[in-house]
Amino acid sequence: QVQLVESGGGLVQAGGSLRLSCAASGRTFSSYAMGWFRQAPGKEREFVGGISWSGGNTFYADSVKGRFTISRDNAKNMVYLQMASLKPEDTAVYYCAASEYRTNRAHDYDYWGQGTQVTVSS
Repeated sequence: QVQLVESGGGLVQAGGSLRLSCAASGRTFSSYAMGWFRQAPGKEREFVGGISWSGGNTFYADSVKGRFTISRDNAKNMVYLQMASLKPEDTAVYYCAASEYRTNRAHDYDYWGQGTQVTVSS
């Protein structure tokens, strides 16, 4: 079992930066790949990026590649999403999730946080 809690969301101007954190509980955290997803009002949940259990591999959606960076600290049971050059279209609720697989498919993720709101103003 892994419990996930996101934090760090808020209101930021276009072009700004924000760092989201995801705190995990559970002794098996380091064995899971982690992903970030987002969901805007009226839209389906979409993959943002993921990181392997070791942190050695990261992968991103094309829409955020070069602007967002995922990292993890297994000693602290933490995963981070550093967001830069934010755009109004990045506005969404952001979720972290844990999976046994390194994947961009939401249905492959077993554990989810409650989400944190990110709003980017123009």
